[in-house]
Amino acid sequence: MLGKLRNYVARGSIFLITMALVAGMAGCSPFSQKAEIRTWYDLDAIRSNLSGHPRLMNDLDSTTPGYEELVSPIANEGQGWQPIGTPANPFTGTFDGQGYEVRDLFINRPAERDVALFGAVGEGGVIQNITVVNADVTGQWYVGNLVGTHYGIVSNSSSSGNVTGEGYVGGLVGGSGGTGGTVNNSYSTGNVTGDSHVGGLVGGNAGTVSDSYSTGNVTGDSHVGGLVGGNDGTVSNSYSTGGVIGNSDVGGLVGWNDGTVSNSFWDTETSGQSASAGGTGKTTAEMMDIATFTAAAWNITAVASGQTNSDYIWNIVSAVTYPFLSWQAG
Repeated sequence: MLGKLRNYVARGSIFLITMALVAGMAGCSPFSQKAEIRTWYDLDAIRSNLSGHPRLMNDLDSTTPGYEELVSPIANEGQGWQPIGTPANPFTGTFDGQGYEVRDLFINRPAERDVALFGAVGEGGVIQNITVVNADVTGQWYVGNLVGTHYGIVSNSSSSGNVTGEGYVGGLVGGSGGTGGTVNNSYSTGNVTGDSHVGGLVGGNAGTVSDSYSTGNVTGDSHVGGLVGGNDGTVSNSYSTGGVIGNSDVGGLVGWNDGTVSNSFWDTETSGQSASAGGTGKTTAEMMDIATFTAAAWNITAVASGQTNSDYIWNIVSAVTYPFLSWQAG
């Protein structure tokens, strides 16, 4: 009996050693599931493990392997990128962009919902430290550059490019809700076009938006806002500067509000809007004055041009720039 036990132990040790060697060659642990993303093929493979912890290891763009087949205007019969995750099977892991960029994202799915780099992020899911650059995204409902339908956490992330849809259309996130739906320390600079619940950062918010901003132009019909189109969640310490055009429930910061908006601002001059369902309107000069934000108890400090101070959430070059997040380049 003792001899058999020794054999079993020896075999088990060989198995564990073999697994460790395989994990080492793959560059990740089979237990941590930390896949390393270097190509569009790697990013596409995330959908096979929606609870994993992938990490972006470099920028992805139109020259990266897999772009033509998976992302370009000729990919998937002209539909471009297939969003990762659906409401029925959302991404619930942690995606860490590690400060890298995903560039040249193309999606043309005007009859589909949950359209973005990540179609749906569920409760517990985290998207962080990622920038989507020069995106061109078209969908129907719940459309954004980064996330379509969102019940998790988006932090330290940003996007630029055009977003077009019908309802719940946002520069960064289409629709954010539930007890876990959080967008913080993030921003969007892209232009957004839709019909209802259209926002520069988030189309419809039933969760939490904090320490975030948007600068892109927003055009819609109803529930149209520079930062958030329709809000029945919480918005705090945030701002918007983009032009806003709509027909009903239109606001410089928030178009329609049945939630809470605090310590947040919009530029009445650049937005073309003198009113908002929440927030406080300021002139461009006031939006570039640190006193506006210190009076609202923002975590902000003045810096020299080209400099950043990461001890604070927000930085500003007084009388020169709007507030920017300290993780950005100055």
